[in-house]
Amino acid sequence: MVWVFLLLLAWAVAGAACTRLCLAAVRAASVDENAEHVRDLTLYEAAFLSGGPGRVADLTMVSMARQRRLLLARTGWATVVDPRGRDEMERSVIGAIGPEGQSRIAPVRAAAAAADAVGGLAERLVGAGLAVTDGARTTVAAGVRQVRAASLVVLALGVVALLFPATPDLPRDLVALWFALPLALTLSCLAIARVEVHPYSRWASPAGQRLLAALARRAASAGAGTGTGDTSAGTGTGTGDDRTYLTFVAVRGIRAVGEPDLRAAFAHREQRGRD
Repeated sequence: MVWVFLLLLAWAVAGAACTRLCLAAVRAASVDENAEHVRDLTLYEAAFLSGGPGRVADLTMVSMARQRRLLLARTGWATVVDPRGRDEMERSVIGAIGPEGQSRIAPVRAAAAAADAVGGLAERLVGAGLAVTDGARTTVAAGVRQVRAASLVVLALGVVALLFPATPDLPRDLVALWFALPLALTLSCLAIARVEVHPYSRWASPAGQRLLAALARRAASAGAGTGTGDTSAGTGTGTGDDRTYLTFVAVRGIRAVGEPDLRAAFAHREQRGRD
């Protein structure tokens, strides 16, 4: 009766894995239900939900550069023109550049992304249910991985049970049928999770993703009407509404920057980051 012990073990593994995934999905869904739905995102919030702290730093530097309060050279250097920051993010960038008023863009971006202002923004978004906490993001993914592993364990235990000699009162087909039940449980749980569990981006929760999509649609409509952006290429000309232009940068990143000098400055930064 070794197969009975193996069957109980298979049920225990399958049940524990499926229970963990279900609980993680319920917790994630409760966060989404309690999220703020009726509100508009600020540009900083949109930047964080789209690309995290680094995107917020990029947006801040691009905004200051367009207002001629920060010079971003093609060589990858940032120079302060106006040392008076208009908000916490700008003051973080200016502070990251240092008292000399000049620094390479890469360390400025890293320091500004790690500043308290960005950390406070992240906490507010998480509290509003718009950003994904590390725990929520990893718990659902870990639950799915555990159920997949449980499926393999159940299958392996079934194979081991079938290797034992069959008895007249218990044919192999019946043993295989018993092990097919916990295997069906794990596979069905994975199938349901694939359909029902919300896809989480790295930063935005499902509620945050919906607000981002609405913001992107409004920006695309405004860009099409004013000529400030090419929605197919994700670029802006910078000749029309500045908020629409910066919205493209917040949602799509540096690839939405239209000015050749700015693109060259950030391309130099990205090249240094790969070295």
